[in-house]
This record gives sequence, structure tokens and C-alpha cells, in this order.
Amino acid sequence: MPSSPTQDSSTEGGGVAPAQRGSWGSFLKSIASFNGDLSSLTAPPFILGTISLTEFSSYWAEHPSIFVAPASEKDPAKRALLVLRWFLSTLKQQYCSRSDTLGSEKKPLNPFLGELFLGEWEDTAGTTTLVSEQVRLKVLVDRYSHHPPVTAYCIANEKHGVRLQGYNGQKASFSRTIHVKQIGHAIYHLDALNEDYLITLPSIHIENLIYGSPFVELNKSTTITSSTGYISKIDYSGKGWVSGKKNTFSATLVKEGKEKDVLYSVDGQWNDSFTIKEGSSKHGRVIETYSASQNPTTKLKIPPLEEQSPRESKKAWNKVANAILKGDMDTTSYEKSKIENQQREMRKKEQAEGKEWQRTFFSRLKQDPIFDKLAKPVGEKVEGDKTNGIWRYDASKAKNAQRPFDFQQ
Repeated sequence: MPSSPTQDSSTEGGGVAPAQRGSWGSFLKSIASFNGDLSSLTAPPFILGTISLTEFSSYWAEHPSIFVAPASEKDPAKRALLVLRWFLSTLKQQYCSRSDTLGSEKKPLNPFLGELFLGEWEDTAGTTTLVSEQVRLKVLVDRYSHHPPVTAYCIANEKHGVRLQGYNGQKASFSRTIHVKQIGHAIYHLDALNEDYLITLPSIHIENLIYGSPFVELNKSTTITSSTGYISKIDYSGKGWVSGKKNTFSATLVKEGKEKDVLYSVDGQWNDSFTIKEGSSKHGRVIETYSASQNPTTKLKIPPLEEQSPRESKKAWNKVANAILKGDMDTTSYEKSKIENQQREMRKKEQAEGKEWQRTFFSRLKQDPIFDKLAKPVGEKVEGDKTNGIWRYDASKAKNAQRPFDFQQ
């Protein structure tokens, strides 16, 4: 989205319209001096997004045919490569699509406990279904807090026997810029082979914040470990020293115990294109160049608003989202407060009665042997205390789950 004549994203606050620069400056000062989870701060109107964090789970499978491709590969090393390829193809949607569409990254709506986002994709891979549910919320007795929420999700394609499930919480802090630690993981499963892949989540920081046109950059590394003994490691370097391009990464795929023998390597930009090589990055043979622009996404189908239940994201946040789009911050604040006050009263009532909100599609585990086995080679920890346990899709619950999903239990 190009800047207007009165906006210059290369100068401090230049990406913000002149009339909004005062509130932007105040927001920057508030986050610089804030001690705690930044999610609880009120963002200025022009940085508010119109979708809830519960909807972010859909970014995992907006290329359904790429999502299911590993199921058709017989060679285990090539299967692991296809899982890596799919994961890399999701990064643009997960961390860049909002900035591409809206001109800069926006603060998502904070979800409420029990919020649902349900839909399906239809393409040459058949039907791929999405179930996303807000399963955890930190609630204080005397005041209501959304933070930090935890979203659990399950994405499945029965035709190909592919399933992804996981959960994700975020903890934001400030040190020169906004840093977001993602807590949780995902597990990709192939039914026919009873094969699993543990996927860790990247850390995030926000670039260009001072200029008023923020975008996401990924930090450090993520890993994908398979039950067949293959390990992929993705290192994120941000603006590449050689290429000078943002969103730069490099990845390798190796067999556990033979880490010096690189089977496949991948280099490029996760928001644009990357090159896959057989062998090392320096000497390997190019086998594919993936381009995001040549792989359009498939639109997720969700029921129209009139068919949705009160707890479904689009229905629940419809008035808030419309008010944000209109720039009507009075109505935005009023409608958000209605949702938050309702949730506060529900949590107080549950606490007084010694009850806990029952999740619709997911259940909490204290331990998962699949995670434990796959996490060991890379030293990954579950951090269940920060997410109130390990969350897994519960088929027995799902069997009985049906609309309407309301707030009465």
C-alpha cells in the first residue's frame, strides 16, 4: 500500500497520517515504559485489526494441496522435505499477509474463552477442515484480562489422511522494539504411515515500529523433527547480510546422528521465493524454486453470519470489526466492552460455583508421549505451565459438537 503525499515511511512516524501521529507517539512512549505483557495495552485506532487471534490458525493450510502432498511420497527423506516445503509455504500467510493487505501489521482482536472459528477449504486435494478454539485465558477475580490467550487448532484432510494439530500462545514484551515469544507447538500426522512431525514456533519481533508502518520479522530458528529420524532446522536472519532483503532464511534437512551430511537445503525469503537444493546450500543441485506469487491461496469457506453461533469469531466480533473499518472508535470501545464484561461475569460465576468452562473440541493433557519423543533430539520443552497444559483435539467431544454454540453450558 503506497504512502500518501503526507506520509513518508522512511522518517519517524512517517507511515502514520499527520492527524494520528500524536496518538502514535504516545503509544510508542507507553510501550517503552510498560512492564508486563504488551497485549494488555490499548493500541491507537489505526493499528487495530479486524480479525481475532482465533482466526490465525487458518494460515496453516491456505495451500491445501501443498499441505497434503507428503502423504503421496513413498521415500521418507523426500516426505520430510515436503513437510518442510509445506511449512515454509505457510510463513507468508502467517506473518506477512496482513501487512501485504493492509499496508502494515495490525494488532489482532483479543479472543475470549470458548471462541470458535470453523471452516473448510475445497480444492484438488478434496475437503480440508479447520477447527480453531480459544482454550485458555488468564482471568483475575477483580478485573478481566484476555492475556495471554491460547488457541488450539486441528486441520484435517480425511481423503489423504493428513492432520495437523497444535496450540499457540503469545507473550509480548518491549526492548527497543516489540518482541513476541510464541509458546506451543504443532504436530503434523500422516495416518497411513502413523508418522509424526513436531514443529516448533518461531519468535517474532516487529520492524519499522518507529516509522509507523510495522511489519513482522522472524527470529532465531525453528525445527521439524520426524518419527522417521529426519530433522529440519530453519534459521531466520531477517534482512540478509548478502541479499539485503528482509524475511531471509536458510534451512537444512538431515538424518539424526548424521548432522554433517546435509540431504537438502533451502534458502530465500519466506515471504517471496526460496530455492530447494539436494545437498548443501553451497554445492547442492537445485531441484525447485518455490514462488509464493505462483501459488495462490485457497479461500476458506465459512458459514454466513446468520448461520453462525454467538461464540463463532466472525459473528461475535462483527460489530467491533465494522466499527473499526468505519473509524468509529466510540462504537469499537462500546462493543468490545460488552464482550469483555460478559466474559468477566461468566468467569466470576464459574469461580464462585467451582466450575471450569468446558472446551468444545479440545482437551487438556499433562503429558504427550509423541511430543516427548520428538522433542528430545532438539531439546524442546513443553512449557505447559504457561498454556495451562497440553491441548489436543478430542474426537469424542467433536462427535457431539454441533451448532448452536452459545454461552450456556
